[in-house]
Amino acid sequence: MRFLSHTLGIFIHPGKEWEAIRNERYSFAQVFFSHVPILALIPCVAGYFGVTLVGFRVGGHVAKLTPGSAAALAIVTYFSLLIGVYLFGEFINWMSRSYGVKGDEPTRHYEGTALAVFVTTPIFLSGIVGLYPHLWLNAAVTGLAGVYSIYLIFEGIPILMNMSRERAFLYAYSVITVGLVLLIIVRVGAAILWSLGMGPVYQS
Repeated sequence: MRFLSHTLGIFIHPGKEWEAIRNERYSFAQVFFSHVPILALIPCVAGYFGVTLVGFRVGGHVAKLTPGSAAALAIVTYFSLLIGVYLFGEFINWMSRSYGVKGDEPTRHYEGTALAVFVTTPIFLSGIVGLYPHLWLNAAVTGLAGVYSIYLIFEGIPILMNMSRERAFLYAYSVITVGLVLLIIVRVGAAILWSLGMGPVYQS
């Protein structure tokens, strides 16, 4: 549970927290599995209860999903989040040499995964609003979390990767681009699954 202690600090004093994360020496697997599987549950569990108990408006009336349909979508979402964050970290690590990140391979791998894990933390936590699945509320909260995640990328890269801010600025833009591409892939994948029969089933 050591890594979860950084969750609050990344909001209160991100600069100091990035330094603390950099000074820790764990494997990329440790930083990933001690953090992401737990936080990824937040949007999935909150969304499940939101769409089955509270419901959302469709065509002027409140609609709810069946427990089975909501559970299937929650499970698919959960594993998509795990895979997405893992790939995000791998891409960050892959780009690190191009931007002159120093250190051996295990260190760079840890730093890349740690960056992916902690910059997605605000988005995971924002998933709690899924308990009340109102379209504009969820969009606003998720949007604010996304903005803060982008800030964490710009703030974290020069500290975590021990780089100059000029070089880190370009690296950060590459990281953001990769994150957006992965987000699009997840969206497209969800649409494909829906077309294959895993779409929502509404309560009668």
